[in-house]
Amino acid sequence: MDDNPILVEIRAGYRVLTLNRPQRLNAFNEPMQRALVAAIAEAEQDQTCRALLLTGTGRAFSSGQDLSERIDAAGEVTVPGAALEQYYNPLVRKLRALPFPVVCAVNGTAAGVSCNIALACDIVLAARSATFLQPFARLGIVPDGGGTWLLPRLVGQARARGLALLAEPLSAEKAEEWGLIWKAVDDTNLMAEAEKICAHFATAPTFGLGLIKRAFDASEDNDLKTQLDLERNLQREAGSHPNYGEGVRAFMQKRKPNFSGKR
Repeated sequence: MDDNPILVEIRAGYRVLTLNRPQRLNAFNEPMQRALVAAIAEAEQDQTCRALLLTGTGRAFSSGQDLSERIDAAGEVTVPGAALEQYYNPLVRKLRALPFPVVCAVNGTAAGVSCNIALACDIVLAARSATFLQPFARLGIVPDGGGTWLLPRLVGQARARGLALLAEPLSAEKAEEWGLIWKAVDDTNLMAEAEKICAHFATAPTFGLGLIKRAFDASEDNDLKTQLDLERNLQREAGSHPNYGEGVRAFMQKRKPNFSGKR
């Protein structure tokens, strides 16, 4: 299985990327890290790709970092950090900055850095049997992959600190209730629901969706005045794109719009 750690399926208007080390609960090792970064880069270069769907093979989304890589030849535990700098941090930045939506279908346990990779996506669905876990405190280390930034913004400081300090699993239904994810769905409907959303994005006004992502990310650090100015500027960009004219004409003509994927 490690010969193909990321499965790539090209669909009409979007791509499905599947973590594929089920014998290791899709734990991230270096080949998987490299393959995922490359697959995302290829999707970004493909002008027909208007959305991504990220999921996992087997009974887990991912158990996080493969800790067997943290033991060197002498049997010593290596200090983490290099993988964050080289793979995980650029990966999270890229997911947030992609000019189209990223949907994550959490099919089972999402633990450690993989939990935070999932939460960095734009729309997160989870099977009802799935769980979210920040196990870092059990190892005496800090949540990474953007966890200390994402968690308090999604669920507030009290819940974020509880998740991080107690390292207790959170059910998919509780994650939905808390606002950590978009929706919990029946296990048998997970992929159908995720694919339905991606099929919607594949015909949506891609350029405008990319600007929405930019606006929400910027709002985390902007004051109201700065954000209002940004909205004005982004609205001018959106309004200058052909999709806006098509949307207005379709509305007036009471027909379905034919949006382009041009970015």
